[in-house]
Formats: sequence, structure tokens, C-alpha cells
Amino acid sequence: MTKTAIVLGTIATMFLGGTAIAQDNYTFAVVPKAMNNPFFDLARDGCEARAAELGNVTCLYIGPVEHEATTQAQIIEDLITQGVDGLAISVSDIAAATTVIDRATEAGIAVITFDSDAPDSTRTAYVGTDNKLFGEDLGKLLLQVAPDGGTYGMISGGAAAPNLALRVDGVREALAGSNWTEVPGSPTFSNDDIALAVQQMGDLKTANPDIKAIVPVGGWPMFAPDGWKNFVDQYKADVDSGALALVVADTLPQQLQLLKEGYAHGLVGQRPYEMGQKAMDTLLAIKNGETVDEIIYTGNDIVTQDNVDDFLK
Repeated sequence: MTKTAIVLGTIATMFLGGTAIAQDNYTFAVVPKAMNNPFFDLARDGCEARAAELGNVTCLYIGPVEHEATTQAQIIEDLITQGVDGLAISVSDIAAATTVIDRATEAGIAVITFDSDAPDSTRTAYVGTDNKLFGEDLGKLLLQVAPDGGTYGMISGGAAAPNLALRVDGVREALAGSNWTEVPGSPTFSNDDIALAVQQMGDLKTANPDIKAIVPVGGWPMFAPDGWKNFVDQYKADVDSGALALVVADTLPQQLQLLKEGYAHGLVGQRPYEMGQKAMDTLLAIKNGETVDEIIYTGNDIVTQDNVDDFLK
């Protein structure tokens, strides 16, 4: 069986003396925004590891290959038809996701969100980052590494992604009243496309030659280490001197290595592996009739040159 084997009809029944006895085996589907985003690979790994520990849970990891809200909604519709027992969804578009989430709960499927929420839907809980606080931490880290200020630009993902909008708001609030001002056209929207995010780094610098900081609110441009290095190498003297500050979201292994090598000034990391674990625990608790917290934050990490070795261990 592959790690993402689809197991249908997981609430099997046995007939003993004519009585149907429900079996407590469940299939829980984890639906990311995009399967080509390595951030979600860690959520998948946490989900699968926790499912193996629980024993009576199968983790089904399935989503659009690329960030496409309509495709994500259709996949969720298909999972409802298949009769999975639970769904954990990283919401690409609130409106589209709310419609299918409500349909899933009407069908008796346990539904939570992770990473990105749809708070007005009928989902039971959200597991993941406090995205407003996450954005504030990005802004505070920029103030720490470059207190003199200047102009800055942000790179975001999907324009309709609620978690990313909260991060952008958080960055702006943290920098309000400081010497930092945002350039026109910020944030740019990469739609979680890694190559496009790298290109937008260059676009921001070209359009604003005196820009003093670039803050991607997701790690997309650093997910292509060679592309990131190619960009930074063009301005390495400014990066080394702090004249161009690079503060980036996420702490995937390749990002930590880039930070250690001097290709960024600081990272604010999430905990996607823990999100995957907690998604399984939360869905199982719901199926067992237990009360769960509506909001389950997994925390974040602030990483600089001073502590990057601790995270690389």
C-alpha cells in the first residue's frame, strides 16, 4: 500500500447475530492548496506518521497539483462522494471552500481546516498558525535586522487566500509608525508558483532600485534555492551590508541552509509537520464524539544567524 492509498468505506460493518457493529477505522483526507508546494509535504509527513501511530486511521493526502481554488473545491466534492470520514483543508479561496465545507458537514463528514481557515463555514476547528501574529513577527524581525527603515515590498501567494491576507495585514501593522514605507504594487501575488515568486523578487528590485527590504509572506522564492541564490548574488554586497534586508516566511531545510550561508537575514517559521499530526488527532476526537477547541494554534519560530544551527540539527 502506498502512503496515500485511498481506502473507501472505512466504516466497515460486521454482522453478528444480525446486528451491525460499526468498526472504528477511519479515512481522513488532508487537502493542501497545492501538492507541488514543499511546505505541504511536511504536513503530509506529519499526517501519515500520526495515522500510523494511531493504527485505526488512514491519511489520504490529495489536492490540486498547483494552486487552483476551483480544482481544490472539485477534489473536496469528490471526497464527499467517496464518503471519507474526515477532511482537513488548507483553504485556497474562502467562498469556494465554504460552500463545499458546508456540504461535507451536511453529509456527516467531520471537517477541520489547517494552515488557512474559513471561519464562517461549518468546519469544527482550525489547526495551524496564528497568521496575523505570524505577519506581525515578520514585521518585527525586519525592524530588528534593519531598524533604520526605508522602502519594502511583500510577495504573497494566492490573492484570495485568507491566511496570507492576514499575514500581509500583520506585517503592515508591525511596521506602522516606523521608518518603513511600502512600495506601490505590494504585495505581488505569485499564486504559490515558486518560479514566479523568484521572478517577482527581481521585479520588485527592478521597479524599485532603492528598495531596502523584501518580505515574502510565504517561503516560495526560497523553495528554489538556485533561483534564490541567483537573485541574491546580483545584490550580495547590499545583502551582506544590510542595505537590502531579506526577511522570509517558513523554515524548510533548504531555507535554513540558505540563511546559514548568508542568503537571508531572518526567517519566521511555521510547524507544518505538527499541523499534520494535530489534524489527525482532532478529526479522530471529533469522530469519537469528543469536544475539541475551535482554534488550535501550532506556534511559530524566529530564526536568525544566531540560532539557525539549532534548527539545522
